[in-house]
Amino acid sequence: MTSTPLEAPVAGPGRGASRAAAPLPGRLARLWRGRAEDAPWVRPAFLGLLAVTTVLYLWNLSASGYANSFYSAAVQAGGESWKAFFFGSLDAANAITVDKPPAALWPMALSVRLFGLGSWQILVPEVLMGVGTVAVLYAAVRRRFGAGAGLVAGVVLALTPVAALMFRFNNPDALLALLMTVAVYCVLRALEQDRGAARWLVLAGVAFGFAFLAKTLQAFLILPPLALVYVVCAPGGLGRRLGRLALGGLAMLVSAGWWVALVELWPASSRPYVGGSQNNSFLELTFGYNGLGRINGNETGSVGGGGGGGGRWGETGIARMFNDSVGGQISWLLPAALILLVAGLVVTWRVPRTDTARSAFLVWGGSLLITLAVFSFMAGIFHEYYTVALAPYLAALVGMGAAVLWEERTRLLASASLAVTVGGTAWWGWTLLGRTPEWLPWLRWAVLFAGAVAALGLLFAGRVDRRIGLGVAGLGLAAGLAGPFAYTLATLDSGHQGSIVTAGPAGGAMGGRGPGGGMRMMEGGGFPGAPGGQMPGGPGGPGGQAGRPGQGGGQLPNGQPPNGRLPNDGQGQGQGQGQGQPQAQMPGGTPPQGMTRGEGFGGGGGGMGGLLNGASVGTEAKDALLEDADSYTWVAATVGAQNAASYQLATQKPVMAIGGFNGSDPSPTLAQFKQYVAEGKIHYFIGSGEGGGTGEDGGLMDGGRMGGGGGPGGNSEISAWVSATFEKVTVGSATFYDLTATK
Repeated sequence: MTSTPLEAPVAGPGRGASRAAAPLPGRLARLWRGRAEDAPWVRPAFLGLLAVTTVLYLWNLSASGYANSFYSAAVQAGGESWKAFFFGSLDAANAITVDKPPAALWPMALSVRLFGLGSWQILVPEVLMGVGTVAVLYAAVRRRFGAGAGLVAGVVLALTPVAALMFRFNNPDALLALLMTVAVYCVLRALEQDRGAARWLVLAGVAFGFAFLAKTLQAFLILPPLALVYVVCAPGGLGRRLGRLALGGLAMLVSAGWWVALVELWPASSRPYVGGSQNNSFLELTFGYNGLGRINGNETGSVGGGGGGGGRWGETGIARMFNDSVGGQISWLLPAALILLVAGLVVTWRVPRTDTARSAFLVWGGSLLITLAVFSFMAGIFHEYYTVALAPYLAALVGMGAAVLWEERTRLLASASLAVTVGGTAWWGWTLLGRTPEWLPWLRWAVLFAGAVAALGLLFAGRVDRRIGLGVAGLGLAAGLAGPFAYTLATLDSGHQGSIVTAGPAGGAMGGRGPGGGMRMMEGGGFPGAPGGQMPGGPGGPGGQAGRPGQGGGQLPNGQPPNGRLPNDGQGQGQGQGQGQPQAQMPGGTPPQGMTRGEGFGGGGGGMGGLLNGASVGTEAKDALLEDADSYTWVAATVGAQNAASYQLATQKPVMAIGGFNGSDPSPTLAQFKQYVAEGKIHYFIGSGEGGGTGEDGGLMDGGRMGGGGGPGGNSEISAWVSATFEKVTVGSATFYDLTATK
């Protein structure tokens, strides 16, 4: 292997002083030029990559409106209340938290505090995280494999469809991906040196700790391969290596544990209920619903209740990452990354123990493989967008592997490996594009042809002029990136709302998606990946088979929805493509650009009992809630967080989410709710779904959530007590219960 030397800053006498005294134009020139030893194109290319990524990710950003209203409501609350900010509460009155720790909410909440509530204020921090991830990945790959490899890695990451989706969305995955990339960078720096390694491992531990505060145990998936590679491959004695690793572990424990300790020690009576838990414990949430439950499927409090069985979230197995649902999100260059990982390890097989090139392949490859295995076989809740965690690892391996094989291209095995990688990637792109045959049908054939030509040319890359070889390599890269680039542009072209979103064109995932990327049903009437096409949550009660999208006759797992309608489905007259009148309200009463309220299971429609997205908020309902709003702690209460979030975002007043996200958390109990009402703290109870969500007898739909009532003293008891005790008021198309007026 021809080694690429580490690129370190040039040092020299007086260098720091001259920099400090340099005028601003000189500093700008150095910013543009970069290091003195760099080729003139290196720094401009890097800055250009960041600029293009920023523009792409900001493009059409406001079309997503509040994106996932569940997290946007918590951001709004954190912008109003520092207590809500600290705990990650869904409302500023601190009734219940989101079902994750709050670190991912903090940047967005600070933005809202500074600039006010709005789509851009919430989503721009996510865009900046995406650009930051590209920058850190470039820096990590460039240090050992050169600027070209770093640029390839950065481009692959930026154009991965699921990355373009989630770095413009307000779920915790954006911050998680950034912090995981930072952690890997720090470990790679620690592997380079004996002196100073402890500092880098401490920084890696801090990154892991805050990643835990973004998405709990998922942050620790890559810890085993990183720790093992450091112990085996780092310079210095074994005792010193183990000691430094322990120091990094301590830093991780402190950076994650301070918040956990405060929450666990804080008196439960003076903090919000821990959403997603069944006993008001963050530790139970971490190791249960957000931990082992995701692996074995026993997720108490999940959609449809606890109980194992991987079928409810699609078939498990290594093919999961390549299936019709997930393939177009992440797998375009996944075969290439796996081939290049093997090739990189073969090329570096006989190098010394501390060789940083092999260590880099082991670190990035181990991270990819362990995350890939968990995602492929986890039996609990799994959504396509989780795969954004794979994107930095995949991109790094593509950049590194391509650079190593290019250096060795004069050897037949290396050139053949490059040819197989490009040809296989083109064939897989052709296959993925074939899953949406009516969308850009010419592109799949162009990809296949260009890939075949490039693969043939790469066989002779070591025997032709360098410029010709570079041209052939560029053609191969273009063939591999054409499909994900087109999917990324389709992703940027539409807004995405709700809790379950996918990248790419309509039909590119989950049997098709409505505008906004929300989940919709297949033509046969079921959900892709679910047994018999049933909704996640397993077989329902009588008549539990779901109907066709937009027909208004689909049934929920526990039987017939009220009045034969899907929750939040308007009049049930949509065409199954999420088409409808723009009714989703922003705080000012105007729907965000491109945001429509889909019928049935469309993107903005808030189907599945409001689990996918919240209800529309009409002007009459908003005005009613705002009337005398300051006299109440909560202007309203409703079952499930998505519906509560919609009303809270429309009014910017606290709305209590009974039962948390799924409506299944035992908070508040019936006794607690009665006490709140007796003390005059809640004005209205909002019926489930637009139009009230009431059954024929005027009662509320089974607690207002899919899968039935909540836990002990759950929301079905509260719903029954409210409907039997208080006056029902129709406000516009919504059903309210005035908790200040008994029957």
